Amino acid sequence: MGPIQRRDVLGMLIAGACARRATAASTLRPAREAVDHVVIGVADLQRGIAQLERLTGVRPAFGGSHPGRGTRNALLSLGARQYAELIAPDPAQGIRDQYDLPSFAEPRLLMWAASTAAIDVLAAQLEARVEPGSRVRPDGRVLRWRSLAVGEPGLVPFFIQWDAESVHPSEDAPKGCELAAVGFEAPDPAVATRALAEVGIAADVELGAAARVKVALQTPQGRVEL
Repeated sequence: MGPIQRRDVLGMLIAGACARRATAASTLRPAREAVDHVVIGVADLQRGIAQLERLTGVRPAFGGSHPGRGTRNALLSLGARQYAELIAPDPAQGIRDQYDLPSFAEPRLLMWAASTAAIDVLAAQLEARVEPGSRVRPDGRVLRWRSLAVGEPGLVPFFIQWDAESVHPSEDAPKGCELAAVGFEAPDPAVATRALAEVGIAADVELGAAARVKVALQTPQGRVEL
């Protein structure tokens, strides 16, 4: 899958500038442990489901639509409280999505979300705003969450806290895959490492031509890198 586009060093610098207001003594979590989910953009949901099934040996299940955002998704569990989310245009909404997903020639890892159990505390530290979110599942149940974006999502995650009454998507998404590793590349690894540390994420960033998140999955087909 291709590198993150429109998610570059500028996004990391924005994130770093915001995050410097956070408590310096915050405990760092390894990126692998911090992941709530990874977001993979595709031009067509059914084709994306088939592509991921060929790669992993597990078929993602339809999750529902995102009202007002022009997208719908399919989900694949990556273990306890971690999952992969495929997002694609939702023809039923008839509105353009923010990523221009129809232009994607292949699945693309867009961003990742880190879990938090104290989103209001984090928002106060970062002087950022918490946004509510929801999605209607195929069975009619509504999932609710609250999220917090720190600059432009890319190498630096956005944060999510699930409503206590909502089932975490990993619990009933198709199983068989595990999140094996999360890696990062950037033109300036030191800047990227600091940006991640300032939002509580410990990571080793490698030198790369563009900002890029790399995810490795252990699957029935063996190890797969996204």
